[in-house]
This record gives sequence, C-alpha cells and structure tokens, in this order.
Amino acid sequence: MLMMTCSAFAADTDKTLVAWVTLADKNVRAGSILTIQNASEFDGIVFAEREPGKWMAGSDHFRRTQKTQDKSPKETAGSKTMLQMAIVYKGSLISIYRNAELYASYEATNTDLLSSKNNIAVFALRHVGGNGSISGAIEDARIYGKALTADEIKALEPNKKSGINPYAWWDFEGEKAVDRSGRYTHQRLSGGAKLADGKLVLGRGAALVAGRSEASVKLGRGAQQVSGPFVPETPAWPKNPPETWLTYHQAHPGPDKAIPADPNCALFYKGRYHLHYIYQSKGHSFAHVSSTDMVHWKWHPTVLTPPKTGHGMFSGTALLTKKGKPAIIYHGQGSGRNQIAFALDDDLNEWSETIAVEPRNADGKPAKMRHWDPDCWLMDDSYYALAGGANPTLAKSNDLKQWEFLGELFHPDFPKDLGVSKGEDTSCANMFKIGDKWMLLCISHGLGARYYLGDFKDEKFLPDHHALMNWARWDFFAPESLLTPDGRRVMWAWCTPWVNGMQKVDRTKNFKALVMGKLPPGIQSLPRELSLPEDGVLRIKPLRELEQLRFDRKQEKRIT
Repeated sequence: MLMMTCSAFAADTDKTLVAWVTLADKNVRAGSILTIQNASEFDGIVFAEREPGKWMAGSDHFRRTQKTQDKSPKETAGSKTMLQMAIVYKGSLISIYRNAELYASYEATNTDLLSSKNNIAVFALRHVGGNGSISGAIEDARIYGKALTADEIKALEPNKKSGINPYAWWDFEGEKAVDRSGRYTHQRLSGGAKLADGKLVLGRGAALVAGRSEASVKLGRGAQQVSGPFVPETPAWPKNPPETWLTYHQAHPGPDKAIPADPNCALFYKGRYHLHYIYQSKGHSFAHVSSTDMVHWKWHPTVLTPPKTGHGMFSGTALLTKKGKPAIIYHGQGSGRNQIAFALDDDLNEWSETIAVEPRNADGKPAKMRHWDPDCWLMDDSYYALAGGANPTLAKSNDLKQWEFLGELFHPDFPKDLGVSKGEDTSCANMFKIGDKWMLLCISHGLGARYYLGDFKDEKFLPDHHALMNWARWDFFAPESLLTPDGRRVMWAWCTPWVNGMQKVDRTKNFKALVMGKLPPGIQSLPRELSLPEDGVLRIKPLRELEQLRFDRKQEKRIT
C-alpha cells in the first residue's frame, strides 16, 4: 500500500475526478472514463453523449450537466495520444479541464456522493443503470475529496503518488484493478474489459465496477445499487386506481416505473400464458405476469432482475427446449452478450444461472458481431438464434451452449423495392412461421413496430414484404408474440399514448402526465391474433377471449 503525505476529504459536495486516457475510437458514444455513483445519483467524466466528440460532466438526468456545449471544442487527439481529463466540483461551480487547461465552466447545484458508504466507482459505463461505452485505455484514475486547483491538477502525474491523499486511486498495475487507497476492496470486469501493460483496456460493452462489497460490484449495466439480502418485489394493482387508468389493458401498477415497458419472453406452458415486460426495479428488470385466458393476469415475484442475474434485462423471447422445458434468451445489459436461462419450476419463478451466447466461426474464433436483442427458435432439430440491430446475424446450435456463426440473417438477394433498407434497425426481434411464410416482427427506433414476411433460403431470411404496424405515430413499440395451444399467433406491443408524434415538446408534456398518474404506466396493447391466409395478406384481429369483457351488444348494418 502506498502512503500519502497529507489527507484531505470533506463530506460535502466538493470533489475532483481525474483520469488519463487514450481514445482508440472517438465514434463510440456516451461512455465515462470515471464515474462516482451513489444509488441513482452519479457524476462522471463522460465523452460524446450529448454531442459527438465532446467532453462533459455526466450526471443523473443531466442535473449537473452543462445545457449547451456550443463552445466546447471537439476532441482531436489521435489514438496514441494520452489525455488528462479532470472535473472539479467546488461549491456551486463545475469546471472541466483537458490537460490542465480549462475546457468548460458553469454553475450547478452539486451533490455529495463521497460520504456514502454505499457509493461505487464505474469505468466505461456512464453509470451502473445506464449505457454507453469507451473504446481505449485508461492509464490512471483518481477521485479526490476536495476541489483541486488548476495548478494541482497540472502537477499530477499518472502512476505517481501525489502530495494530496486521493479518496480513491487506480493505477491499473498488476493483475487486479486495485484501489490504492484501500477504500474499494472489490472489483468486477465485464464485457471484455481487461488489464494489460498497466492500463484498463476497454471496448464496446466493456466495464469495470469497483465497490466495498461483492454485492455492490456484481451488478451489470442495467442495475441500481442494493444493500442487504435480495427480496423480490411483486407488483400489485391498487384498490382504487386513478379514473384515467385503462383497466382492460395489461398495465404496470408500480412500484417503480415501466418506461420502457417492452413485452418480452411470452410463452404458454402447462395451462398458463406467461408474459414478461421491462420495468425499473433495481435496474432493468422483467416483471412477470401469467394468465389462463390472456385477459385476467396475476403478477409473480420479480426474480429476473440485476441483483439476481448480475446484469440488466433487455429485449428477448421465450422458447421450449427439445425436452419441452421453458427457456428464455435476452440481451444481458452490461454483460456485452445475449444470455440464455432455463426455468427450474413450472410457475417460472425460479431460473438457472445464465449462459452467454458466444457464436464462433468455423475456425473456432469468436464471431465479429453485435450482441443485441435476440430471438431463438427450434427448427429441424437445431436451435437458431438471431441477434438483432442493424444487419442482424444468425447462429446455430444443437444444445443452446455451443453456437456456430452463420453470418448475416438477411439473404444477399434482399429486395431493393421493399421500402426499407437491408441495414435498417431490427431491434426487439421475434421470428416465427405463419401460414406458409416466415414472419420477422421487430422495431426500428426510427420507424416503430414493423414486420417482414418471407422465406428461409440457404439458412438466410429472404423477405418479400415489409410493412409498419403504427398508425400515425410512434405509439406501438417492441412487439412480442406466442403460439397458443390451438395454433393461434398472439402478439402484444408496448403502447405509448403519451407520445404525440415525435414532437419533443408534446412528448415531454404527456410524459409528465404519465408520471403524475393520469395515464397508467407501462401499457401493453390489447392482445391481437395474427394470421396469414392463402392470399398472403396479413390479418390482425382482436383476441377472441376479449369477448368475455363485452356487454350490451348493439349491431349496425350496411355501413360504408
């Protein structure tokens, strides 16, 4: 342990974050080279979040972030040039320094993050619970419990002790990311992060979290901090919901918000329909509801959650294995990989440890691909796993453990007249056979819910039709489906009535109405049946079980 000559730490808002970094790829967005976080509050040295190529003081909901960066210059350093970046928090002033020269300075209401015994340090992610990446190498990183002056920052040298005792200090020498102050005794590398040549080497999806306990660093990107033993929560509908809440839609009642509320991992198993959807419970978690009729639902305990899985829960689907057992595949937020888990009980309340999906090329090397929004299905005694996003990819397995990479999902003969490009975003993917075609349900983050119809050819998907599933706006999102025992294909999507077109002002206004309780949070669309008759035109009908909610029937004829 290195000893310092003097100590300075005040349990107030004053502090300084300092790090030396080499950026290998300046196109990577919204990551942090050093963040200090306590629960949902954080401050960090963030690169290229609001504007490409610019540094900023990242913070929870931008509370301590400069509103405009017009006067901040873009980063010009080459991939072999090491930079010193520092942010000083002094009273109500925040000052950013690049190589000890003032980069930006402004007023803000600062917050005390250092006096908490539950705070953590985060590298590469903006914060635990968020996303973003850093591509490059961090030589040295420090947190000081006081506001350093420009001269004091200039006097600092990487890998050398300073006259002022830091609150925490990582020089990344040795085999572990040791905090030389002895404060953070536990650390967790994920997503391919590694120590090499005395540096923390990071790429897309990589991260390092340092904390005081094993539990504090076990959490992945989609997590918030928890203390004490894990106790699952179970959402429950209030006895007297607000009058404006839609009671015939499946909607999230709280606790915590359901934005996003993407439906995921839908499955019929042993007499019950199971549906999961995203909500914020200690990070991105899967709420779990089940029903015998897809109309009346009950909530299960939330067990697919970062404190249990070690990562956030992002989009995925469910399937039955060759042995007829339920399994789920989803993107593990913060793990850098898609993940598979297997149900351990008939109620789907207990799940196995997750297995990362690691497709490999014919030479046995890991495939170069984007690990994102997966789907998986069984066909001809083989499992096929789709990884979504732009130019989605496909892999094949016999056992859901070893995966052969098959390359791009879309066939090289992808039509040019579909009205959408081959590289369009294909997130929240869900693929299945319908009629005599294959259907790919998905979203584009610019277009909303949409679908392709087509065929498999040479283990590729060759679409011949594409259409949108929104009406006049981006209000029907993240589709998910299941197959009923009688062969019907039933789907849901996340409804966002608070989105008024894509106009930011209206969307903000309606978002406030949502969080104030005037609209039910996390609305699922009414379940709808999809079918594809012989004429090849997709039919969409209300779920027939919804008829039990109807009363006082009236009928009109001869309507044009």
